[in-house]
Amino acid sequence: MKGMVFTEFLEMVEDKFSADMVDDIIDDSAPPSGGAYTAVGTYDHNELVGMVVALSQRSGLPVPALVHAFGVHLFGRFHALYPAFFGGITSAVDFLYGIESVIHTEVRKLYPDAQLPSFDCERLPDGLNMLYASPRHFGDLAEGLIAGAVTHFGDPVNVTRVNLPDGAIRFELRNKA
Repeated sequence: MKGMVFTEFLEMVEDKFSADMVDDIIDDSAPPSGGAYTAVGTYDHNELVGMVVALSQRSGLPVPALVHAFGVHLFGRFHALYPAFFGGITSAVDFLYGIESVIHTEVRKLYPDAQLPSFDCERLPDGLNMLYASPRHFGDLAEGLIAGAVTHFGDPVNVTRVNLPDGAIRFELRNKA
């Protein structure tokens, strides 16, 4: 997993909790990297999982809620750091539809070793179906990113999450009636 995800997670923890909490969860989880991340480095996703579990234990908040909140936060950071990906986009549905074909294509050019989740999208007259699949099983993160996009663009859509037997997740975005 790219280091940018780790650095943004630790920034969120510092912003929402404290710098001491960052130190505590790194100490508690004892990541092999030592908790020193660079945005362009690549790290085992289990280090992030360990820090989220440590944050859950210290904060009393459930892991899924923390990962979802991180997804919302991460969407905001993507918007701030990569405005070119948002040029001409006026809706969450349009943005989300382009994740695989536009954003992930560009990420792979910059970071050929990046191990990205897949988003297979199907446009519908009343919205979008997104099939999320990843060996890292960060569905709560994907759901948070989707929620961040919906909030950012102000789309009047309902999002339904359907956990599939194979571990994939279908997110159904439907225009509100």
